[in-house]
Amino acid sequence: MTSLAPTPTACAAALETVYRPRHPLDLRATVVFQRRGANDPTMTVDGPVIWRAARTPNGVATVALRGTSDGTVRIAAWGEGAEWALEQAPALCGDTDDATGFDATRHPLIAHLAHRNPGLRLGRTDLVFDALASSIVEQKITGLQAFAAWRRLVAWHGTPAPGPTPRAMFAPPTIDGWRRIPSWDWHRAGLEPPQARTITRVAERGASLVRGILAATDAEQIDRILLSQPGIGPWTAAETRIKALGDPDAVSVGDYHLAHEVGYALTGSRTDDDGMLELLSPWTGHRQRVIRLVTAAGPREPRRGPRLHPEDHRSR
Repeated sequence: MTSLAPTPTACAAALETVYRPRHPLDLRATVVFQRRGANDPTMTVDGPVIWRAARTPNGVATVALRGTSDGTVRIAAWGEGAEWALEQAPALCGDTDDATGFDATRHPLIAHLAHRNPGLRLGRTDLVFDALASSIVEQKITGLQAFAAWRRLVAWHGTPAPGPTPRAMFAPPTIDGWRRIPSWDWHRAGLEPPQARTITRVAERGASLVRGILAATDAEQIDRILLSQPGIGPWTAAETRIKALGDPDAVSVGDYHLAHEVGYALTGSRTDDDGMLELLSPWTGHRQRVIRLVTAAGPREPRRGPRLHPEDHRSR
């Protein structure tokens, strides 16, 4: 396998493999979906290479993925968790995504988008607590605020990524590391106290939560586990399932923009959560797949009003 970065010593220590997808794969659209904003310290895109830092069950790892002209993906990994990261990388690229039963022809727009984007897959990280923590960070604030808070917290309390990364990258904190973040750092990062308390609470029993979710046999069981935790509602549970497990049917009810986007794409008019669920009902089992097609490549409603200006409470 050819090197993915120009640092010979670091590259020599990498574990490497080649992934041969069984289906068309748009590597960037599938994997970069996991990035939390353009400056996410856990993921960066450097030319043709996608770099990701993760805290695996075996330790911190950096993985680099490069798509090739023959449709394969060349993968290199560094760090204690490198072997786990290599084994998990196909799932990150959507290898476990099963589109059986998905009928795009139920709506002309979805048929068009599915035809134009055959390589858009639903990937998964299999890192439940990271997905849960990032989803809680994103509760009830703008994306810009959430991504900035995630960036600060991970850079301040995470672990530097191993390997020849193109810029400084960090893996998220350990579960105990999330629990030990001091109150002033939550505040400096830009999070409200309810979000900080929720992450701290779930981190107190994080290991058992993760075990329960990974052992669960269906989405309903996962939701029962997550929704039993104070501060976690249907939106956070759905976002966790989407990021960590690639759930093809998850719908983030309660999202500020999602119902509007789906309604406008499918009918030309905005709708609310109930209307969105009705519109998506023909694709039950694959509703997240429809949402991904719409949000990745669907039509956008023209903006009619001023942008929402996020409130910065850090000086309070």
